[in-house]
Amino acid sequence: MTGPMAKGEIVYKIYRALTYGLSPLLHLHLHWRKLRGLEHPIRWRERLGRPSLRRPSSGPLLWFHAVSLGEGMAAIPVIKFCSQRRPDVHILMTTTTLSAFEVLKDRLPDNVIYQFAPIDTPAAMDAFLGYWKPNWIVIMESELWPNLIIGASKCGIGLALLNARLSAKSFRHWSRPVLFPLISLLLSKFSLIAPLSSVQAIHFQLLQAPPFSIKFSGDLKYAVDEYEQKDTRHIEYLQKQLSQKQVWMAASIHRGEEEIIMGVHNVLVQTHPDIVTIIVPRHPQHGQEIAEELQKGGQNVALRSQHKELIPGISIYLVDTLGELRQLYKLTPIAVIGGSFFPGLAGHNISEAAAAGCAVLTGHHVGHFSHMVREMQQLNPLSVMQVSGKLELEKVLMELFADAKILESRQKAAKEAFHALSSAVVSSAWDVLNFHLLRNKC
Repeated sequence: MTGPMAKGEIVYKIYRALTYGLSPLLHLHLHWRKLRGLEHPIRWRERLGRPSLRRPSSGPLLWFHAVSLGEGMAAIPVIKFCSQRRPDVHILMTTTTLSAFEVLKDRLPDNVIYQFAPIDTPAAMDAFLGYWKPNWIVIMESELWPNLIIGASKCGIGLALLNARLSAKSFRHWSRPVLFPLISLLLSKFSLIAPLSSVQAIHFQLLQAPPFSIKFSGDLKYAVDEYEQKDTRHIEYLQKQLSQKQVWMAASIHRGEEEIIMGVHNVLVQTHPDIVTIIVPRHPQHGQEIAEELQKGGQNVALRSQHKELIPGISIYLVDTLGELRQLYKLTPIAVIGGSFFPGLAGHNISEAAAAGCAVLTGHHVGHFSHMVREMQQLNPLSVMQVSGKLELEKVLMELFADAKILESRQKAAKEAFHALSSAVVSSAWDVLNFHLLRNKC
């Protein structure tokens, strides 16, 4: 082995030695996270590669790995498709975050084994691979962990990267002279890299991903899985309460953005006294903090977790729960997608709101979701509207509430753009996965 690959091997050996040496500290860090409620109180040992379930005694195993909730949700439609097409294959799913676990454990098919992903230390990763012995690994988006990838490659395990993307920061990080040989080595181990966009494909090529491994299959974030909610009584009851109201929703709000939303709400309520603003913070704890601040200021608020009714005098509904966003989108004609109003933020998935038939608004700081905004706007300029801040958001919402035809045209445009972009995305992902990965090993 010569050139960049040889350098990559040297950098990897240094990384492996560092992660080996830091293992005791990483274990202590896991304990600290468990004490803070950031790791599962019982199953946290899975993060050390210690299984809590048995591997099926026979048959091939396909491992899907996603870091958090968004990536995990994007994987579910592909997992279901794989189960239908290859019933002989056992499927293992891992995620890293506790919030992803709480939502996904009830949404995965019953035949899928669900574990927490091991941390990328030699002992944890080697133990995990040694126990589960996967035949193939499908990594979602950008989880490029060296011990995982090199360990899998040495075991002859096929690797695929679906919805592959690198943030601008990650691309700059990997392009540095010290790390470039390592990323080139890691990417050389993949049989399939399915990038989100042509820009992402160029990024992977610049990092020396093998050209033959790069194949487009579409953005799996468009594959909105139709999940059958087990208990819909609370949603249905909320729908009845909202039936005679004018409603809009601010979803996936990050810290500081609630001030923009509340500023707009306070203006709207003066001309629309029957208005209800639904606020869904990115993190449930943030919702409780917003409620406390508003209540201190004399504002009446209904908290979702407390199942409070929207009695007269309450015009703010704060959602401090997880896993209900798709159902909530069905209750509102207008959705403002947060995580997009301040520099440094990177937006959130707008396709879920579009699928529900909402008029979709978002800010300008949308990160890698910019390709989704662009694709939808190219199909229909009315499908997504980007606004710069409070004053523009206030103006657009006033217009939408004042003119039912404009609102309806934006709702229709969003839904049609979504359907055009989402059609066949799962089957396309399956086709490239099956051709480049599954059929090559058994």
